Amino acid sequence: MVLGCEPERQIVYRPANVADSTQLLRRQERQIANTNQLSVFHDFAFADQRSASGIGFHHKIVDDAGIAYKMVHYDHGNGISIADIDNDGFLDIYFVNQVGANELWRNLGDGTFEDITARAGVGIDSVVCVSSAFADIDNDGDQDLFVTAVREGNFLFENDGTGSFTDISETAGVTFEGHSSGAVFFDYNRDGLLDLFLTNVGQYSTGERVPISGRTRFDDQTEEYYYYVGFADSAMALLIPERDEHNVLYQNTGENRFVDVTSQMGVAGSGWSGDAVSWDVNEDGWPDLFVLNMNGHDEYYENVEGERFELKTLEHFGGTPFGSMGVATLDYNHDDTIDLYLTDMHSDMWETHRYISPVQEKERPRRVLPIRQPGEALNIFGNALFRNDGTGSFTDVALATGTETYWPWGVSSGDLNADGYDDLFVTGSMNYPFRYGVNSVLLNNRGVEFVDSEFILGVEPRENYRMAKLWYELNCAQDTHEVCEETGARGAVDVWGAVGSRTSALFDLENDGDLDIVTGEFNDFPMVLVSNLSDVRPSLNYLKVNLQGVDSNRDGLGATVRLVADSLSLVQVYDGKSGYLAHSSYPLYFGLGEMGTVDHIEIRWPSGHYQMVPGPIASNQIIEVIEEPSTEE
Repeated sequence: MVLGCEPERQIVYRPANVADSTQLLRRQERQIANTNQLSVFHDFAFADQRSASGIGFHHKIVDDAGIAYKMVHYDHGNGISIADIDNDGFLDIYFVNQVGANELWRNLGDGTFEDITARAGVGIDSVVCVSSAFADIDNDGDQDLFVTAVREGNFLFENDGTGSFTDISETAGVTFEGHSSGAVFFDYNRDGLLDLFLTNVGQYSTGERVPISGRTRFDDQTEEYYYYVGFADSAMALLIPERDEHNVLYQNTGENRFVDVTSQMGVAGSGWSGDAVSWDVNEDGWPDLFVLNMNGHDEYYENVEGERFELKTLEHFGGTPFGSMGVATLDYNHDDTIDLYLTDMHSDMWETHRYISPVQEKERPRRVLPIRQPGEALNIFGNALFRNDGTGSFTDVALATGTETYWPWGVSSGDLNADGYDDLFVTGSMNYPFRYGVNSVLLNNRGVEFVDSEFILGVEPRENYRMAKLWYELNCAQDTHEVCEETGARGAVDVWGAVGSRTSALFDLENDGDLDIVTGEFNDFPMVLVSNLSDVRPSLNYLKVNLQGVDSNRDGLGATVRLVADSLSLVQVYDGKSGYLAHSSYPLYFGLGEMGTVDHIEIRWPSGHYQMVPGPIASNQIIEVIEEPSTEE
């Protein structure tokens, strides 16, 4: 060693094979060899254009997800949300962070973005944030922003129409202090104002507030940040009733004021809830709630004319996934009914003690955990695709349709190849200290099955087969740490762990007619996966539908839109659910396959009004539909 030089650093991989691409290569070869399974268009690809986009956001973690790792809900990660915050016609991105500021990136319209966090006033750099939701809470034509946080109260920002926001959390009455997670806007009482449903996980942290370790800091981190230390037994905290936190339903009473109506509406919940979705499940004109439970039964609440909710999970769904994390609505089989897809992380998580091969990743895990709720036999251990049978009941067809994945977090649905059938993008991984997990692209094979296509479309492998990154630094000459003990290292050590995605959003980033993918990475930069579909397929046909409510909430959240184009009948519900821990505002995207015109559009507005937009309507445009006001006295 040369005098005066830094000592050589030892690299330790956790686990030891985390950067070994052998299995990834085999999986890639096998998937590409099976391309003939696909009868739908797949000759296009995605490429990560994050560097070219200019987006410099970097998600950063608390110590409990790194150097002081424990199985605590901090590793559940971070949301991203999408909206046109300044009404310039381009969709912007809000990234949520654990350590340091959240960031708002404005879309400049040419594939590049600028950081406008400071001038927008939505950074929130002093607390651990979890999720975000865009919605027009005051019906003034711009997108307001709600952000959830850990123990420090949640935040609501009012948009002035130019993309400048004012913190109105206190006056709005939405500063619940707990371990908040997902947030969903919907108009449960159909008064034209968007109400807010907030999910709360449960108490996974202690009251001890400590600074982030210097060895998990990044080069650009100069300030000191704090977090609440997680319980050592947090992984089993669901079995401790004293640590429960109920969900909250806020009624929007107008003038940006919200009132807690949880008890009277009966939606407090009994499980550790990370996320939720709302749509009119039983088609009676009133928006219902489906609330995810990380450990046990999910809860379907049926809306009784805006006066109360009734729990009816077993009557309509029977058993639900044991460890639900992500949720998406779609009509995957073109039967004009809305189906439900759920990802199950926790069933897979508890099998990490044994090796799961890529082939086994398409199988469901075994039953491995006790749960506090009765009826374990009803639980599904793995993902679920609930086919709407049109009779008020749902049937799980996940195994029959090939939608089981491994270590899934969130899901985003959208028509990636614009053939008229919605596809699924499922984020997957456990990050440090587990092996690398792939993101799954499930191409819809004409409503019969979904085919694994992430390697076919270039989503996997990541650029340069990147599977791991530096997670934290140690000095084993003075540190007492399990890595030092296990490796026998005596000097400087760099500990590397797996990279991985938590959330995603599918939207037309460049306004070129195809759907792109932006991911929210855990402890890393996002991926900006830009599609070349519009370049390689000149016959591309699509239609975007932007709703504006009049008697309904201005966003039109809760509307069901049916589009008829010759032999196609396409149905979507505008629920705002863009991905895990993410609620967004953007036009509905319909791929039209070979159809160049749309015969007509049918809309069932949240107010209950039915409206038909007659055709012919030319494809490859965005159509603005304003709700026809009611003629009733």
